[in-house]
Amino acid sequence: MTGGQNPAGPGIVDAHHHLWVRARHPQPWIDPSTMAAISRDFEVVDLAPLARTAGVTGTVVVQSIASVAETVELLGVAADSTLVRGVVGWVDLTAADVADQLDRLRAARGGDRLVGIRHLVQAETDPAYLDRSDVRRGIAAVGAAGLVFDLLVREHQLAMATRLAHDLPEVRFVLDHLGKPTLGGADPVDWARDLRALAASPNTTAKLSGLVTEVRRTHWTPEDLRPAVATALDAFGPDRLMFGSDWPVCLLASSYQRWVDALAETLGDLGAVERELVWAETARRVYRSGAW
Repeated sequence: MTGGQNPAGPGIVDAHHHLWVRARHPQPWIDPSTMAAISRDFEVVDLAPLARTAGVTGTVVVQSIASVAETVELLGVAADSTLVRGVVGWVDLTAADVADQLDRLRAARGGDRLVGIRHLVQAETDPAYLDRSDVRRGIAAVGAAGLVFDLLVREHQLAMATRLAHDLPEVRFVLDHLGKPTLGGADPVDWARDLRALAASPNTTAKLSGLVTEVRRTHWTPEDLRPAVATALDAFGPDRLMFGSDWPVCLLASSYQRWVDALAETLGDLGAVERELVWAETARRVYRSGAW
């Protein structure tokens, strides 16, 4: 990491990455022609040396497909790993037995590493998906179980996410990838407005992750990312922001280390305490795992 930006304390927490072995859990969203950089398997053994070099001592692995079986496997991976401390998994939010699904996951090997649930809302065609009573009932059950709900939405879905967070104040929400703003061009004014509206709900936090794949040009620089990071810092504050690599998806635009260095550069004006919040402490506080 450049510029002496390493946080104090026991090390960096990578609050957002993925793992997959496609023979067991196919990833149909990966186009082998346009996404060749990630058209292979990725396991903890691949991540570990990258994390070690970057100063990462703990991670949260996040589901990539709508599969309880994938979540069970990720929990098992976490149980066997000193690096993976938490799992954001998947359950069918529209089912009547969400609480039972969560109980079964917690009873599985590594179930104590379950820290949150996510659904691929960005892929939903229903423009009111998060407004639906069945979906909200499922998300409320996630919150009642003491788990976080990760919001994977695109910028045009932020207003819907804001309504959800406002209407379910007892649920803790984490916005992935800052809502995927389009970067590298004109300032995304609508995105900034909607991000601030979401941040007005105190039960929300957000991840500084997934930004490099939203830059609309091949050769990006930290300056392309700076406006979005600055807006997020102003909206949420360091105590409600956390670092995530989005590895291996980040490989479509950046190496693991390059993203860490770029974010460190954009956070260079923060004090040591504020940097520690973003790089580690917010994630430890929000994703309540006994493995920290």
